[in-house]
Amino acid sequence: MKTFTVRTSSREEFVDITDEVEKAVKDSGVKNGVCYLYVPHTTAGITINEGADPSVKKDIINALKKIAPSQAGYLHMEGNADSHIKATLVGSSVIVLIESGNLLLGQWQSIFFCEFDGPRTRKVYLKIIKEEE
Repeated sequence: MKTFTVRTSSREEFVDITDEVEKAVKDSGVKNGVCYLYVPHTTAGITINEGADPSVKKDIINALKKIAPSQAGYLHMEGNADSHIKATLVGSSVIVLIESGNLLLGQWQSIFFCEFDGPRTRKVYLKIIKEEE
């Protein structure tokens, strides 16, 4: 298992971690298998979506703000209940197939760490499993 750090600079932010994940896959030497990614935080998540157009990230964040606005009379007293809701909606893990030593992502897909309560320093756990032959 590998752990890497993501430093965010704003309260809500999508950070493209695709290059870091690809490097871990290359370094592992695994040609075919599975890459598991897990975020161990209750106010952050991880997702796969379009990475070519930066407005997609902004659109997703804006939509999540409408679904879970920051001030909506929440019972959670820390002031970040909206962050917990957004993290639940996005999810805390993704699985990416590895084929011929490469992540099997679509042409426009990227892997994003999703910050909902930053800025912070966060962790991502990555585990690569080799396909049995």
